[in-house]
Amino acid sequence: MAEPRVDPPIAMLAELTHRCPLACPYCSNPLELAAKETELSTGTWARVFREAAELGVLQLHLSGGEPASRRDLEDLVRHARDAGLYTNLITSGIGLTRARLEALVAAGLDHIQLSVQGVRADISDRIGGYRGGFDRKMELASHIADLGIPLTLNAVMHRHNLDDLPATLDLALTLGARRIEVACVQFQGWALRNRAALQPSRDQVDTAKRIVAEARDRHQGRMVIDFVPPDYYADFPKACMGGWGSTGLNVAPDGTALPCHAAQTIPGLAFQNVATSALVDIWYKGPAFMAFRGTDWMPELCQTCDRRDIDFGGCRCQAMAVLGDPTATDPVCRKSPGRATLDALLAAEGEGGAAPDFIYRRPKPPVPA
Repeated sequence: MAEPRVDPPIAMLAELTHRCPLACPYCSNPLELAAKETELSTGTWARVFREAAELGVLQLHLSGGEPASRRDLEDLVRHARDAGLYTNLITSGIGLTRARLEALVAAGLDHIQLSVQGVRADISDRIGGYRGGFDRKMELASHIADLGIPLTLNAVMHRHNLDDLPATLDLALTLGARRIEVACVQFQGWALRNRAALQPSRDQVDTAKRIVAEARDRHQGRMVIDFVPPDYYADFPKACMGGWGSTGLNVAPDGTALPCHAAQTIPGLAFQNVATSALVDIWYKGPAFMAFRGTDWMPELCQTCDRRDIDFGGCRCQAMAVLGDPTATDPVCRKSPGRATLDALLAAEGEGGAAPDFIYRRPKPPVPA
């Protein structure tokens, strides 16, 4: 059995912390959040950034939780720049001020990806579980524009805000975003726990696809529109992460190195930690990264499919979440024996009447009345 060819990763997601002032019920962080005391130190992150650059990583995405919760964020950006990495800050905007933005730019920050939970304060603050959050985001967006920082708007869409998609696109234009990511919720972490509350209907999804197609034509050359449609309504799975362990990696707040954001939901995988193992060894030899690389692991249905080298077997975490088997054909696939299970979920949740209440990422968030 020949080992699959492994190229250097292009990008690394550094989850600096799980701390966050928001309590979004769609959060993809694990249900067991990493405590502040377990977070990697500034010095360890700096070493990891250097190792990432030496490995071949070009883009560093600083995420969380809310990365601004770390007081050393400016130092971390400086270390990333010194390593030669392009730095993108993924933020809710809460915890950032104009002065802090100026310090981040001086440290070498290249780009900001700002999340929005809705286009109005009422829905945005309810989803985020943070009173006044929308107004603070809009104030920060004005500072980002004034300072000339390239901006991507990350609009996480689901049952409760997908009907506001046209207004969301208009908001991105108003804020001067060069790109908007219309990211329909992927059901992992807290989002999986809230799946019945967040699941859109097929009509909502079909309408969203039409709106995005029309908007791409209308705004071509002015704003890039990325669209991540809901997996469950597709006929074939996406190439999750471009193929397991092939294009990027994640590092959790405590240093655990992951082939994808939700990999820890798969039982039996052995994860290494960047605090004790070199990143190059983890990428090329780590058992968790080797587990689903290439095609040898695939079931017969995927091995013989003409889409084998297009979607690379789909999402292992999705197969685990829906079917309880990470080696199974992704249940999104119309050829999968597990598709019936997924269709039953859609019938119960996507078209199943009133949505249940949110289960927030922390107890009793300050939700506006």
